[in-house]
Amino acid sequence: MAMTLQFLGATEEVTGSCHLLSVNQQQLLLDCGLIQGGKTDIARNRAPFEFEPSEIFCVVLSHAHIDHSGRLPALVQQGFDGPIYTHQATAELCEILLRDAAMLQQRDTERVNKRRDKQQLPPLEPLFTEADVEQVLSHFIPLEYDQLVPVMPGVDIMLHDAGHILGSALVELFLNDGEQQKKLVFSGDLGRAGMPILRDPTMIDSANLVLMESTYGERLHRSWDDTLAELKTLFAETIQSSRGNILIPAFSVGRAQELLYLFHLYAKQWQLAGWTIVLDSPMAIEATRIYVRNYPLMDADFQRLTQLHPGEHPLLSHARFIRDTAESISLNEISHGLIIIAGSGMCNGGRIRCHLQHNLARENSDVIICGFQALGTPGRLLVDGAEELTISGQSIPVRARIHTVGGLSAHADQAELLRWYQHFDGAPPLVLVHGEPTAQQVLLAKLAEQSPTTRAVIATHADTLDLTALPALRWC
Repeated sequence: MAMTLQFLGATEEVTGSCHLLSVNQQQLLLDCGLIQGGKTDIARNRAPFEFEPSEIFCVVLSHAHIDHSGRLPALVQQGFDGPIYTHQATAELCEILLRDAAMLQQRDTERVNKRRDKQQLPPLEPLFTEADVEQVLSHFIPLEYDQLVPVMPGVDIMLHDAGHILGSALVELFLNDGEQQKKLVFSGDLGRAGMPILRDPTMIDSANLVLMESTYGERLHRSWDDTLAELKTLFAETIQSSRGNILIPAFSVGRAQELLYLFHLYAKQWQLAGWTIVLDSPMAIEATRIYVRNYPLMDADFQRLTQLHPGEHPLLSHARFIRDTAESISLNEISHGLIIIAGSGMCNGGRIRCHLQHNLARENSDVIICGFQALGTPGRLLVDGAEELTISGQSIPVRARIHTVGGLSAHADQAELLRWYQHFDGAPPLVLVHGEPTAQQVLLAKLAEQSPTTRAVIATHADTLDLTALPALRWC
């Protein structure tokens, strides 16, 4: 009998989360995410899966973000026919995220095919379609936190709140091959303690192996108090200098709702009475409705606020919601006084690109980057100081002020990752995933300094770990 774990995505990179667990010759997939970044990265999504989709018994999905869920439609399209276990809020969010992803696949493929036609190349098919998404949705098995569920012969799981976005889960997997019992803990994307709206990440006591993300393994975020002070100063400077519009690229799930909450709490303190705040993202609007419906999953402060002022919901009180495309386009006729929250969070799609196209060249505009920017994305180029950005074939000079507010991140920083791992008894073996190499190497060095007995490695693509050999960490 054998138990193995193979790392097939988010290895020495942040997107494309995917890990293959085999127990008793049955296969379980942990996440099935889309690879994001530049054109070369995105093209890798068209490569065949490194396993036979029809042989996967089930999928366990940590959360709804596309870099964890976005290849599920392709998985089903290519033969997967099993259950997808995830938190019930994640299932709700996936319905809107995956449908949007299918629409983008269709649109982007049409654009690529116009170029291919001119080059007399055969057309491409979208990676997946809305029909594929409908098939995926029928496979979801919604779960609650702290519920022990058998998902495959020899494998039980329990989800716990990861504190990253609504419904995000860290996963305990209890494995039994008939001869040995092992416990694997997968962090998914780990959130942060003390952040608004969501509960703190769950601490786990024991494991034979920990699989942990490392997105911000090389840095410390600003404290929450310092982040609020930074935002207050930023808005004050903008107001005092009578500057133009403020653009905030935001992930539709998680970051957009956090910003709405902050504007509810601090609009008066930040002197935003003369500004119009708009949420210009149909998907973020739908996600906000799901957040509102799932308020029992929120932290105590948020729940108390909703109960004290039931007619003024903290996510619905201060922003104008814009669904209509024509209304979104009309915003570009306004040169000042707007705070525009729009997707996508990495500026590689969505309505934010149109707003950047009309505002980046204005010296009186500001862009607030408040989330992780993968290598190769337009958002990363802005953070790294690009002097121009190409949008819809047009080269736009970057004259607007670019601000990076790291304290809003929904990912744990180095100290928070270490604190979460060090809560485990006995320093179990650790595998780092979901991080760029520099961040992982720095985190590994810090871990060696603080916990010298820890056996830790960085997963590289297609590594296969023999779980029956734990805790020796023997690679196949």
